[in-house]
Amino acid sequence: MASIQTSVSGRDEIASATSGPELRTKKVGNVATLAQAPKTAIDANGNVFKVPDYTIKDILSVIPKHCYERRLLQSLSYVFRDILAMTIIGNIGYRLIPLVENQFARFVLWSVYSYTLGLFGFGLWILAHECGHGAFSDYTWVNDFVGWVLHSYLLVPYFSWKFSHSKHHKATGHISRDMVFVPYTKEEYLEMKGKSKIAEVTEETPIVTFFTLIFQQIGGLHFYLLTNATGQPHKSHWWFARSHFNPSSPIFDAKDYWYIVLSDIGMICTFTAVYLWAKYFSVWSAFINWFIPFLWVNHWLVFVTFLQHTDPTMPHYDAKEWTFAKGAAATIDRNFGFIGQHIFHDIIETHVLHHYVSRIPFYNAREATDAIRKVMGEHYRYDGENMWLSLWKVARSCQFVEDNEGVMMFRNVNGIGQAPEN
Repeated sequence: MASIQTSVSGRDEIASATSGPELRTKKVGNVATLAQAPKTAIDANGNVFKVPDYTIKDILSVIPKHCYERRLLQSLSYVFRDILAMTIIGNIGYRLIPLVENQFARFVLWSVYSYTLGLFGFGLWILAHECGHGAFSDYTWVNDFVGWVLHSYLLVPYFSWKFSHSKHHKATGHISRDMVFVPYTKEEYLEMKGKSKIAEVTEETPIVTFFTLIFQQIGGLHFYLLTNATGQPHKSHWWFARSHFNPSSPIFDAKDYWYIVLSDIGMICTFTAVYLWAKYFSVWSAFINWFIPFLWVNHWLVFVTFLQHTDPTMPHYDAKEWTFAKGAAATIDRNFGFIGQHIFHDIIETHVLHHYVSRIPFYNAREATDAIRKVMGEHYRYDGENMWLSLWKVARSCQFVEDNEGVMMFRNVNGIGQAPEN
């Protein structure tokens, strides 16, 4: 028997790893049976992680049936609300800010103006995301039309995203099948660094982490869409061949071809509209009302999704260990306050539930989340820490995953938390 020392809330505890499976008493109804104890691993913080042992049936059985109800008028009302908010902000701000004489004050006001438009722009992106999951309404054609229009305006190829994102949901946490935020394995990390042992890899300086995050937050979305970066490698295809804009990309099935073309047409329509906007109004108008808010939407999308699927406590699984129930639990809910609940439509606060049942509309997700937490117990992840602080911590501590009998936990070479094996 080998002992692994770890720390929980400042107290030392000993986690024992045995060579054979342990048994525990599991009660089903009035019958007590012996069942294999859940597998454990050590997370990047040095704490014991227990692999979930409940099933998807256990999860679905506790969700109230009315949580599945999709109400078209209610869903549309949020689209109209977000567009109305952007219209009001645009009409008032665009007219009043030029009247401010102080140049610095005007710069600050334009910055706040474009930031606010970006918030509601990301709110629209989330509603289009609901369309892609069929959570917007009972009508597929309505979902696809609304989703295509909204995502195209924000330069996201609707059907391309819909199809690859669906595969992500079907294989969340699966190291070889998941479609996005797939971490490096230790072996891949060493290969990238050109090293043979972790001990040979030097620590990453904070300034490198900072500039990596800047690139990730500004250009990460479209780098992913163009090259499938952070997705499965598909090394036999050159970068555009595996792009979300290529109808023949290995990301998609053959039946998806013309839907991908339609997504690309949406992109062309947006580029044309922005060109005409700049030509007949002004370049400044298109820049401050569309381009800068568009960059903010890019940032929020990467910011939110990265932190939903990357955390020092989060596992990934190999093909033998993975199940849908385990993979869906390999996500985390966080808290972004008023903006998260009322502008970002609870996508941050109810993401774990979203991975178990993506067709539940966001306005029913809090109730459903409360229900599934009773089944998930300690396996439900929530972190109420400031998300900007979490972004820095995650970037510093989650560099690659190390395998432990099919359960893969994050490690790093920065001396943070549990040290990787050499």
